[in-house]
Amino acid sequence: MNSSNSSLNALVKDQSKNLIEIHNLKKIYQLGKTTVEALRGVDFSVAEGEFTVVLGPSGSGKTTLLNIIGCLDRASSGSYLLDGEDVSNRDFNDLAEVRNYKIGFIFQNFNLIPVLNVIENIEFPCLVRKEQESRAQLRERVRALCAEVGLERFMKHKPDELSGGQRQRVAIARALITQPRLVLADEPTANLDSNTSDQILELMQRLNRDHATTFLFATHDPRVMDLARRTVRIKDGMVVAN
Repeated sequence: MNSSNSSLNALVKDQSKNLIEIHNLKKIYQLGKTTVEALRGVDFSVAEGEFTVVLGPSGSGKTTLLNIIGCLDRASSGSYLLDGEDVSNRDFNDLAEVRNYKIGFIFQNFNLIPVLNVIENIEFPCLVRKEQESRAQLRERVRALCAEVGLERFMKHKPDELSGGQRQRVAIARALITQPRLVLADEPTANLDSNTSDQILELMQRLNRDHATTFLFATHDPRVMDLARRTVRIKDGMVVAN
């Protein structure tokens, strides 16, 4: 990470509260008679507005950590505060509500609904939430977001009519339409060529800057690492550099 990024990250930390606070987080799986310690006392925090990358080899606990941060799984012990709220001991119904209202997800395989067009895919998370916003208001926000991510000419297209980069733009817009506090991106450039990857990363950087949305990545892509304001390295279930 270069010195300018280090300075910017320090500034973000000075001016923002922590969105994520994790203390002594542990996750233990029982596989038959074998006990697997996926996380062994993880401690770290992420400030509001950060653009952070989590690095780690296969089996390091990186995916387990992101699943817990994304409220897709629960820790065996320790605490996890999201936006000042302890979600460590929530049941899975409560965790689903936290996900729906506070977290957006960007996946390497896009996870778009093939029978829906771009507009319908983007608005879908909001329809699931059943909020009071009118359909017309929602459509207006979706169209504005399509323009922001460069999809205004493709709003009626279905996923199989789009390139990989366009599909990822749909996934980014879908993650942002709920106005989440946190966006988690799991290897978001893994299925893209280098030129498209650069465009997607530039887009996410701009959205992070313009919306002050916190981005947390899991990746092995050196281009993502170079753009990150901060890197968290995990190995054998523990944070080894933060």
